[in-house]
Amino acid sequence: MPKLTKIIVDKAEPRDRQYTVWCSDLKGFGVFVLPSGTRTYFVDYRNIHNVRRRMKLGRHGPVTAEQARTLAIQALADVSKGSDPLEDRNSARKAISVKDLCELYMAELEAGRILGKGGRPKKASTKITDLGRITRHIIPLIGSKRVTHVTKADVTAMMKDIMAGKTRTSEKTEKLRGKSIVRGGLGAASRTVGLLGGIFTYARDDLGIIEGNPAHGVRKPNDVVRKRRLNEEEYRTLGRILAKAAEDERYTRTVDIIRLIAMSGCRRGEIIEVRKAEIDTIGSAFRFEDTKEGKSVRPMGLPIVEYFDARNMDGDSAYVFPGERNAEGPFGSFPRHWEKIFADTELAGLTAHVLRHSFASIANDLGFTEITIAALLGHASGSITSRYVHTLDAALVMAADTVSGYIQALLDGAELSHTHYALDRRSRKAALARFLASADESKDADLPIAA
Repeated sequence: MPKLTKIIVDKAEPRDRQYTVWCSDLKGFGVFVLPSGTRTYFVDYRNIHNVRRRMKLGRHGPVTAEQARTLAIQALADVSKGSDPLEDRNSARKAISVKDLCELYMAELEAGRILGKGGRPKKASTKITDLGRITRHIIPLIGSKRVTHVTKADVTAMMKDIMAGKTRTSEKTEKLRGKSIVRGGLGAASRTVGLLGGIFTYARDDLGIIEGNPAHGVRKPNDVVRKRRLNEEEYRTLGRILAKAAEDERYTRTVDIIRLIAMSGCRRGEIIEVRKAEIDTIGSAFRFEDTKEGKSVRPMGLPIVEYFDARNMDGDSAYVFPGERNAEGPFGSFPRHWEKIFADTELAGLTAHVLRHSFASIANDLGFTEITIAALLGHASGSITSRYVHTLDAALVMAADTVSGYIQALLDGAELSHTHYALDRRSRKAALARFLASADESKDADLPIAA
């Protein structure tokens, strides 16, 4: 039984079951090792009632062996004076307010120890949203309440206040001419209750200061489902608006981004922040390193492949669309340009999400199945679609070509009369004839025509 040091703890290999490594130098001081590899320091003692207690001192890594030893010595000194350190700690924790709890949660969030979708640390954009809901809704409405006193009725009252716009506000941000507008409403209320449930789960499972979660079981309002999509005439209108905007050199980059979003179904940020290394025109794919779904491979329609093939991407920036002032970052003027391009037009209320939803709707109109559309949009995590999208088989690339090409034609003003692609007999025969043509004929077809 050695003296606990960093080297000893680092060498403690995980086993099938949790086990303990005791310190030979300080009685009651030890570290338990979980099968996951997590190592947590603790101190064992008996209080004045001769009840054995075990108090956690912290995880190995954030807390060093020497820091844990110091905490253990302090705890044992308190025991010798008749105190119960664990009871004192629990009493102090149980007295904390919701605001105090939120601050502890936010510190964990910033440190990347709060996990989100797929068991991964929450993304920077999600952190910003969570912090906004905490500081603008949760703390102002129930921050002064003790955590142990919060009831389901309190959470319901908070939710109704957010729905009614009680926390509505408009304030300046650190950005030049930046403004944050908080409106409240059904969606904000529902999502804030969900976040609060996660915070109370942290209080229960990580801090051990509550036994139940008062946010669980609260009846939340149904979130507003966005059903807006562009019809074919609106696509042609969009094409005319973008063509006019492109006449001004300031907006050419933004117009390109909008057309790519429309023809790919990608999220706005995925196209704005796409890196050159994520563009695979040979494999006809986007190979995103980090999206809402984590790593994502998406089929790239032929119009998009041809756009990137024609684009000069020889600059020093890692981004396809680098910033105007700072080429080391992505293009940052998109929101402002979008607003100016669509102001006072028939599509003034258009959003990038509507373009994504419209892409899916066009794909559905053309007869593609839900699983194919999910793969096109990158909704492939955790299902059979995950394997389907990563192989990028011919059927999926064909689907991307079809939907992208159809939308491109609409943007360019075409009047189309579509049917389900799979039922278009003439197209099927033409494609099959090309496929069955001899190798020589295929090569000849690819040769340029002499002048």
